[in-house]
Amino acid sequence: MDVPKLKDDCFALPPGIDWTPVDTALGMLRERLSAVVGQETVPVAMADGRILATTIDAKRANPPTANSAVDGFGFAHASLGTGVQILPLVNGRSAAGQPFNGKVPLGHALRILTGAEVPPDIDTVILQEDVAASDTSISFQPGLRKGANTRRAGEDVAAGATLFTAGHRLTPQDIALLSAVGVADCAVHKRLRVGVLSTGDELKQPGQTATLAQIYDANRPMLLAMLARWGCQPVDLGHVGDNRDALRTRLNQAATTTDAILTSGGASAGDEDHVSALLGSEGSLFTWRIALKPGRPLVLGQWLNVPVFGLPGNPVAAFVCALIFAHPALGLLGGGDWSTPQGFAVPATFAKSKKPGRREYLRARLTPNGSAETFTSEGSGRISGLSWADGLVELPDQAQDIKPGDPVRYYPYASFGL
Repeated sequence: MDVPKLKDDCFALPPGIDWTPVDTALGMLRERLSAVVGQETVPVAMADGRILATTIDAKRANPPTANSAVDGFGFAHASLGTGVQILPLVNGRSAAGQPFNGKVPLGHALRILTGAEVPPDIDTVILQEDVAASDTSISFQPGLRKGANTRRAGEDVAAGATLFTAGHRLTPQDIALLSAVGVADCAVHKRLRVGVLSTGDELKQPGQTATLAQIYDANRPMLLAMLARWGCQPVDLGHVGDNRDALRTRLNQAATTTDAILTSGGASAGDEDHVSALLGSEGSLFTWRIALKPGRPLVLGQWLNVPVFGLPGNPVAAFVCALIFAHPALGLLGGGDWSTPQGFAVPATFAKSKKPGRREYLRARLTPNGSAETFTSEGSGRISGLSWADGLVELPDQAQDIKPGDPVRYYPYASFGL
């Protein structure tokens, strides 16, 4: 199917906006972005992580019929009187997949196993450990409630009930539910193909010889791994040096094989920031100066109608910007719902005096008692802090003086799909 492309100016900021608060930036992305991928039908068993393109209703109820929750004996509750109960057994039994097809007269009981269909004459089941049984009868103490140990037809899901709507990303739990109500195939959005391109003369690839003036590329493998966890189809666009012609060629190639592009480095306005310069002169470019630490410059633009997210070159800043902005934005481009991370208020173990004007994200992890401790350094080049942490502490835009024990907002990496 044909998928509408984004408008060339979808990333344009309103007049007069300079420094963009995080919430404002997220709101504009949420409002302006939409799916840029088509649809396909896949088996439900192969649909983990895929984004639904249509609403799915239950083909039948779950459970489809009343059944027993235990191994035991079934009967009509109206059969019971006072004192010790003694009920004769009818011949036969009801087992899972092998229902009893006879009649159970009032005042009689039937052997029934877990998951077996409960015949119409039965409304109550007693656990086999609670009876004294012989080949012909059972006896037990009074007090069993009507309907005990039975599951009603459709008590989990009614036939025709809406299970999931378009935009929902399927999980293994969802696949179990869809399978249980007989859904074999589902229409999903095609995986968003996201290219990752590193730029800069200073970069070498792990395994290559590097001088002390050069660094190994950490951003590209990190971003590719993040995209895979987000259900995208990662496309490795490799690395280009500080050469505008080479960058142009690589972007031209990427526009034919990807639905979106992430770049790292070259996103500012310096002499060697060729991503910004090339997008500005030959594509569309809107530099959002985000009131964010770490991060700040976030380049948003398009190259041959393909959206481009220009992330900072510092690994920590690239990681944080990818979590805060790329994760929800790519979800929308891939046909999904907007993803808002779930945070928790936890006590701080640290002290910090924060200035107003920017939102800050600190690498953090939970202590055994549920408090948040932060990494020893806030430097954007300290990659070890990303591995040390298991989430981020968010400090609000306004000034704040934090003392140990004060509540802070903690977001586990899992809230960002990692």
